[in-house]
Amino acid sequence: MPIGDPADLSPRALATLAEVDLIACEDTRRIAPLLAANSIRTQTVSYFEHNEERRTPELIERMRRGERIALVTDAGTPAISDPGFRLVRAALDAGIEVGAIPGPSAVVAALSIAGLPTDRFTFEGFLSSKAGARQNELKALGRERRTMVFFEAARRLGAALSDMAEIFGAAREAAVAREIGKTYEEVVGGTLGELAARFTATPARGEITLVVAGAGREQEAEEEARAGDSAAAPALTVEMLCEAGLSLKQASTVIAHLGGRSRREVYQAALASRRTRQDEKRDD
Repeated sequence: MPIGDPADLSPRALATLAEVDLIACEDTRRIAPLLAANSIRTQTVSYFEHNEERRTPELIERMRRGERIALVTDAGTPAISDPGFRLVRAALDAGIEVGAIPGPSAVVAALSIAGLPTDRFTFEGFLSSKAGARQNELKALGRERRTMVFFEAARRLGAALSDMAEIFGAAREAAVAREIGKTYEEVVGGTLGELAARFTATPARGEITLVVAGAGREQEAEEEARAGDSAAAPALTVEMLCEAGLSLKQASTVIAHLGGRSRREVYQAALASRRTRQDEKRDD
């Protein structure tokens, strides 16, 4: 179903809804006005997050008997952060033909109007609602070079943007696309720092799609340098313990335990550091 304007539903989609034997939809009450407005009387059945595991076998069995079923979701394309994957996979496994009728997508719509690079992008869906887990997810994306697209609940937008500003950098470009395809559609661009301040002070409303620029080469180089410094630190600490009387193996074991690393990793880093210093002395 459309993400905003009902007129976005294609003629082919309307014809299909009228021709199939059954429409599986997230909420039969929400699709009813659209069907009535187009004089479509096809039977509907609910298919949503909390009943898809139970209902999938029922729908597969009906299709085995020759029925044609259309799957729709409340806003946007099925299976894209919406129910659908389980049914599509089960149908394919059963040898049932599956076809797509391309329709509205908040992901593509937001990308097309955000003003950020679109040649390569990654869709990350919804971030965790828990702060700690959300921050870990963002840290894992810290070096992502592609433009990133997220869905976010309006009430959590300020917190999510603040975490992004801290982890990705406050100067990173981004855009908040709100209520795409609806009367109050709005796109707000700026840096993560600016957007975090704005939507923390004035919480957003409606459906939110967030587009964030990927990491630039300069930022990636800085992160690599920090990672290199972090990797070198254990080797230097091992040498300090060796100077205090521990063997290389003993010192590596201690540092590995304290830093949550493998003993072999620390030991090999310490050996490499020693070789580098020895080579430098020979060059001198």
